[in-house]
Amino acid sequence: MTSVSSQRKPVALVIGSGFGGLAAAIRLGARGYAVKVLERLDAPGGRAYQHKIDGFTFDAGPTIVTAPFLFEELWALCGKKMSDDVELREMKPYYKIRFHDGQTFTYQGDRAAMREEVERFSPGEGKNFDAFMAMSEQIYRIGFEKLGDEPFNSILDMVRIAPDLLRLQGYRSVYGMVSQFFRNERLRNIFSYHPLLIGGDPFRVSSVYCLIAYLEKSFGVHSAIGGTGALARGLAKLIAGQGGEIRYGADVKRIVIESGRAVGVELANGERLRADIVVSNADSAYTYRSLIPPHHRKTWTDARLQRQKYSMGLFVWYFGTNRRYDDIGHHTILMGPRYKELLNDIFRRKVLAEDFSLYLHRPTATDPSVAPKGCDAFYVLSPVPNLQGGQEWTIEAEGYRKRIETWLEENILPNLSKHIVASRVATPLDFRDRLNAIHGEGFGLEPILTQSAAFRPHNMSEDIANLFLVGAGVHPGAGLPGVLSSARVLDKVAPDASAFV
Repeated sequence: MTSVSSQRKPVALVIGSGFGGLAAAIRLGARGYAVKVLERLDAPGGRAYQHKIDGFTFDAGPTIVTAPFLFEELWALCGKKMSDDVELREMKPYYKIRFHDGQTFTYQGDRAAMREEVERFSPGEGKNFDAFMAMSEQIYRIGFEKLGDEPFNSILDMVRIAPDLLRLQGYRSVYGMVSQFFRNERLRNIFSYHPLLIGGDPFRVSSVYCLIAYLEKSFGVHSAIGGTGALARGLAKLIAGQGGEIRYGADVKRIVIESGRAVGVELANGERLRADIVVSNADSAYTYRSLIPPHHRKTWTDARLQRQKYSMGLFVWYFGTNRRYDDIGHHTILMGPRYKELLNDIFRRKVLAEDFSLYLHRPTATDPSVAPKGCDAFYVLSPVPNLQGGQEWTIEAEGYRKRIETWLEENILPNLSKHIVASRVATPLDFRDRLNAIHGEGFGLEPILTQSAAFRPHNMSEDIANLFLVGAGVHPGAGLPGVLSSARVLDKVAPDASAFV
């Protein structure tokens, strides 16, 4: 390895260019590090990679931006404005929620309109919405504003927040908390499904995640023009402007550890790179199981990783049509006939059910540039068991896709099969093989209370000095606000570059 001491700036190596890794690189660059990001794919974004097929652009993963100020903060660190590089457009409405019998609920930011919509669904419950939002705000003030970017380095940190958790009933599930406010079962479904956006079962994750409702109301639900990939490219541009570097096709084989300290990495091609600190944006379980030999790991042993609960898998079908479906909005949640029972099949029984609930994304409703003229770009996402369920996706994928196509064609996209001109499918196998999720899960460790904060892999490695982790698998968790906040935590746990001078 070449010597770091001969270089002008201390070196930070960042493994992976998901949003957590990109944000970490920018923050470290602003603190004086020479930053190198190592990405095994050919473009930035990680789960936010973009697929380009026959003139269509498909966001591979996240499509919703709910805390734009976290992105704006990164541009500000570089003395720039996000609006100079990326346009965000607020969704109005946020989502359309459609139940299996055709009943719909319009979910939006206007509080009075939401109260009326709740009242339409269940007369007399409009006031319950106000009470629910007041509770969501209380949780947001503690769970996001106060604790979202605070490191949890020990159980004592959990003890410190225990009174707040008890007062806010954090021991309840999201569904349990929502049920205290709404009588109508469908309203309970509407206001409890949000944890699924970050890999959590609403019947098991802490009610702390009820904060999402207030987060959305406060900052809006946005879409990036050009797709979420435009945000990833914008962040990559910031890194280059700082003098940093992103190396694509750089597959990290292991983190090099000397005397209990991370001192660099070894690539799959045998090349070694020296560093003063290493930040892993790879899946946290993969980081420990595959990049660090067992004798360096007292905390995250293979046995402990095996005992953890992992989030669900995702089946995603990206497709383009040679016609437009202008009656379909940007974001549609399609609720199946079962709610709790389906989630139990996915998370606990890990069986592939005959029915499904879907998220349908039609970005061309807002941004026609992601498809050829007169065409529509879609992706439809179905939560499914992760690979611990044993499904043979090489055999089952096409049949499952066809079932989804048939349902969409019969219910909301007439004659769909006759108009498909571009198609690609991603299964849990893709999440394992392309994104190094050890069980093909979509969001890392499941965000249940016993796997949150100090019970999650720490942002600062428990056992290895100068090794830090960001992304969905560490505190505070998955979703764009979560992974960007995990990079914020680095400001409090990673040393400034001056410590190495």
